[in-house]
Amino acid sequence: MSGGTLTEVRNATGGMPGGGSSKNGSVSTAYAQHNNWSDAAWFFPALSSLTQTPNPSFIFSYIGQEQHAGLTVQHIGSFQTKPTGLTDLLNAGRLSSMDFYLDPVSNLPLAIAFNTFADTDVNIDIPVEIRFAKYQAVNGIQVPFHIQKMLNGGVVLDITVTSAVLNSGLSDSSFTVQ
Repeated sequence: MSGGTLTEVRNATGGMPGGGSSKNGSVSTAYAQHNNWSDAAWFFPALSSLTQTPNPSFIFSYIGQEQHAGLTVQHIGSFQTKPTGLTDLLNAGRLSSMDFYLDPVSNLPLAIAFNTFADTDVNIDIPVEIRFAKYQAVNGIQVPFHIQKMLNGGVVLDITVTSAVLNSGLSDSSFTVQ
């Protein structure tokens, strides 16, 4: 971010997802609970809900081959049927719904789309899309070296990765909301 830093943390304590953010090292502000049901690791597809295909509480649907952002993709939709702790089953699928757009040759994610919601009104959908490009192998894992985060159709974050290290030994405390 120009002029400062933004730290975002997501976790699942007792089966309930939570999260918050801190600007320039200030006290963390919690996210509204309804904004914690989509993937926390939007920036790294290997940690997305695509890994949950064996989990019976996730439903995946093959939507088909289509054009997305000018690219030919395989479109897969997903949602959780009963996210832990969410009693309103009508909202369960809507809050956790995600669309994955995969390269038809490599099956690597080219984009992930989901909605975030106004903090004070779960009925106001705000579209989010993450785009991935320039994959490179790092220790045998394909890592996107260009990532864009779009909010409501506009680019809000444009990341160019210059190097990546996997399994570097970060402690669990690095991922605690403070």
